[in-house]
Amino acid sequence: MLPWKRLLRPLTALLLAAAAATAPASAAHASTTAATSSSGWNDYGCKPSAAHPRPVVLVHGTLGNSIDNWLSLAPYLVDRGYCVYSLDYGQLPGVPVFYGLGPIDKSAEQLSAFVDKVLSATGAAKADLVGHSQGGMMPRYYLKFLGGAAKVNALVGLAPDNHGATLSGLTNLLPYFPGAEDLISAATPGLADQIPGSAFLTKLNAGGDTVPGVHYTVVATRYDEVATPWRSQYLSGSDVRNVLLQDLCPLDLSEHVAIGLFDRIAFHEVANALDPARATPTTCASALS
Repeated sequence: MLPWKRLLRPLTALLLAAAAATAPASAAHASTTAATSSSGWNDYGCKPSAAHPRPVVLVHGTLGNSIDNWLSLAPYLVDRGYCVYSLDYGQLPGVPVFYGLGPIDKSAEQLSAFVDKVLSATGAAKADLVGHSQGGMMPRYYLKFLGGAAKVNALVGLAPDNHGATLSGLTNLLPYFPGAEDLISAATPGLADQIPGSAFLTKLNAGGDTVPGVHYTVVATRYDEVATPWRSQYLSGSDVRNVLLQDLCPLDLSEHVAIGLFDRIAFHEVANALDPARATPTTCASALS
């Protein structure tokens, strides 16, 4: 084994441990999980209203899961009258709690099956998707290659890594470590797929970022340290709204994790995207709404 590989494995473990330390522990949410399942979130008896006729499917980010990623946004949307659902995807064998690490094309297949399940349960013709990080990018594969465009009205991405995640430039160092990318691909293919220039991203973005019939919204933060540079999150297309969080509220300091976990200013913009006919201006005061 090359000496650098001996260093890479503990370094990777350290990075994963750091990510785990910044994410809520699922064990601590055992009772919360039961509560959310019976309070309207992931309630398969929920029927969409005339005001909000489409169910909302929440798609977590890398190292996230269907509960911890949405402890704030799911209740926020339920309180506003939406039928809200979330899924786990991209599980690796023997790796609990932290998902989104499997091959992203396979994760998109899991999303496809989940949307079908939600549409069948609710009787709705289409769903809206809201995703954080990988969860804002991965659905584009579903829309583009798996027939999702016929079943989805809107995709809203919070800090989506639509053109890859450089981790503040760290992935630019991979060419200096021969075999490193192959090692990452073998151990955590979902991470390798998000490296700029990967075969997955090349296929995803070839021929244009969007597909007709779907409304796209991207909410980015200039303080993102993962999906960098932050402008790479933006999409090009005729039905796209790209929003910088700090243009809505210059005082908002949320970075990559916070924008998806608890930023109510970003959540207000999500609500606007889901119901543009009733949209209201998003400002710093939206944090209190």
